[in-house]
Amino acid sequence: MHSKALDRVYVPLRLCYGVVPIVAGADKFTNLLTDWSKYLPDAATAVVPVSPGVFMMAVGVVEIVAGLAVLTVLPRLGAYVVAAWLVLVAVAVLLAGYYDIAVRDLVMALGAYTLGAIAALRGEGILPGGRPAGAALATAEAR
Repeated sequence: MHSKALDRVYVPLRLCYGVVPIVAGADKFTNLLTDWSKYLPDAATAVVPVSPGVFMMAVGVVEIVAGLAVLTVLPRLGAYVVAAWLVLVAVAVLLAGYYDIAVRDLVMALGAYTLGAIAALRGEGILPGGRPAGAALATAEAR
């Protein structure tokens, strides 16, 4: 099912969940928006074998890749990756005592999941060239 009504929701969600992770990921290298390492829980900094700054740069790389996936050829898979990533971030900031940020990230995770669900409604597969959502059901019903 592909319609203009779905596009009106899909396009802004895709831009949001593509651009925001790229910007946040890039900022892990510059800390212009905030000092990201302050959001790491003490338990994480104790077990990670690198400095908090280096760890946050690795986090930034993951965020940039996830955002690029959403904006390019893997929007559905990328949306689900962003959703899962945001849940993990929410757990981390919750453990660090930033409850308000945890709630915000969980709400954002729901939005990213919604983007993936809308991509499925539009018939996009998880991987490029893969079977679109509902293809197996449609084939079974046609028999």
